[in-house]
Amino acid sequence: MELTLNIGFGQIVNLINQLPANQILKIKNELFDTPIAEKAKGEITDFKKFILTGPVMSEEQYLNFKQQRKHLYAWRKR
Repeated sequence: MELTLNIGFGQIVNLINQLPANQILKIKNELFDTPIAEKAKGEITDFKKFILTGPVMSEEQYLNFKQQRKHLYAWRKR
């Protein structure tokens, strides 16, 4: 038998806060014992998606950018 619940994050936090202190400590220890970083490794956040799909400079644009930056720094030092 399998049971699936659709509970939001805020609801989970509220449920946990209703538990006695020793139960909350058990949950905390359980969460920190499991490698959370490994679990999150495969997840792609919206920010990561945004960065990965963003525009990329061509080699020519990069060289132009470096040249413009060089001129800007020289101008600022005057």
